[in-house]
Amino acid sequence: MPDVCIGFEVHQPFRLNRHFAPDPKKKKKDLPDLYFDELNKEVLGRVSEKCYLPATRTILEKLDDGFHCAFSFSGTLIEQLEKWQPDMLALFDQVARHRNSELLGQTYYHSIAGCFGDKAEFHEQAGLHSDLMYDLFKIRPNVFENTEFTFNNQIATQVKQMGYAGIFTEGVNHILGWRSPHHIYTCSDMPVLLRDFQLSDDIAFRFANTGWDKYPLTADTYAGWLAGSSGDLITLFLDYETFGEHFWKETGIFNFLSYLPEELERRGVKTVLPSAALQDHAPVGTIDVGNTISWADIEKDASAWMGNERQHTAYSAVQKAKHFAKDKDTWRYLTTSDHFYYMASKYGTCGEVHNYFSHHEANDAFRTYMAILADFEKRNIRVLKNRSSTKTLRTLTPEEAFNFSSPGGYVGYSAYSLDQFCDLLRVVPSDSIAYHQERGDIVKWIEHTLDDKKLAESVKTGADRQELLSLINERREVLWSHLN
Repeated sequence: MPDVCIGFEVHQPFRLNRHFAPDPKKKKKDLPDLYFDELNKEVLGRVSEKCYLPATRTILEKLDDGFHCAFSFSGTLIEQLEKWQPDMLALFDQVARHRNSELLGQTYYHSIAGCFGDKAEFHEQAGLHSDLMYDLFKIRPNVFENTEFTFNNQIATQVKQMGYAGIFTEGVNHILGWRSPHHIYTCSDMPVLLRDFQLSDDIAFRFANTGWDKYPLTADTYAGWLAGSSGDLITLFLDYETFGEHFWKETGIFNFLSYLPEELERRGVKTVLPSAALQDHAPVGTIDVGNTISWADIEKDASAWMGNERQHTAYSAVQKAKHFAKDKDTWRYLTTSDHFYYMASKYGTCGEVHNYFSHHEANDAFRTYMAILADFEKRNIRVLKNRSSTKTLRTLTPEEAFNFSSPGGYVGYSAYSLDQFCDLLRVVPSDSIAYHQERGDIVKWIEHTLDDKKLAESVKTGADRQELLSLINERREVLWSHLN
């Protein structure tokens, strides 16, 4: 009979201000109110009342009775609890310090930094989270849970270098093949606990689905499934908000949570903490994860955050913004994965899930994000040494972006920086480039929006795609050299 390792992800982002408008009079101390939505306080209050409070009281009682589980608290959640729900944080403190629970490591800002080309930021945010857990609870996590289970060979290597004993990720079929997720594996010499997404999602997504052939799911039925499973270890991992927020009290979700520990115990199923599981069970094989996986959507990849052009634009822009970020703290809030999740353009069940979590429509989420990132960079450029170069290289607002068109109209490409403009020159239709050159649009944009008269003068004579590419790329490299 396998052991069962249960973990909960507890996270709230600082959602961006849906009504953001630049205000040069605002000082650094005013940026939280300028950039972040007042909805954050409201959401935290509702989720605390409906989920965090009743679920945590139930789990504390079960922990006293011998139940074991792990928690992964994001730094952005902790900050909001400190600000608006200190009593709830005090209750989480009891959970964190309980002998039968374990705290997991993650990135402080619940960010996509693990996917960045430069892993230094990933290391720093993981370190900030570890420090926070120690400062609050006097505990340094031993096992890591990266944002939304995003994982690949490189992330495994980085987490091992940080000194963690193991990491969670999704037990996706195309990685495992015929093998079961009910064992520990290694990836790049890093022990990996694989979430059983079928059994986890039976609770997280199907619990209240009246059309499901297993509905209604009871604790004794579910415990029977676990007890009848094969393997060494079943890893279950859920959003904590499953209890009371995603599924309201009326669905019976709290009764399920309350009775599950005793139903498991009645069948002889042992719940274990992640660190104990890693000590008790040796790896049975290796996995190779060349392309990023996650627990998100049907695809189980990174497409929830980097699946369309909007997301790729924002993802590239926020990485480059670090070069301009004297204010690293504010910049790091912009790396939170939720901002990119809201920009997704998915359909069907996955699209419904994205819409459920988002506080505004995908294109609005993108435009808000780019406007705030552009405003943030503009504020930081004021105190940088080489302001002329950074101004030309900065991220642009949606109103400043260069929209590629042809005589027939917009052709579907927009450049939010000189770097992206150069990249798009390689793929936009030739007639669009010719159209803009004939009208002088590129020269005007570079001169008046990017404020680079030297580059504007040189591209006037650019006859075709390759010549423009050569001229702009040469200038771009010079400008970036001023910053490095």
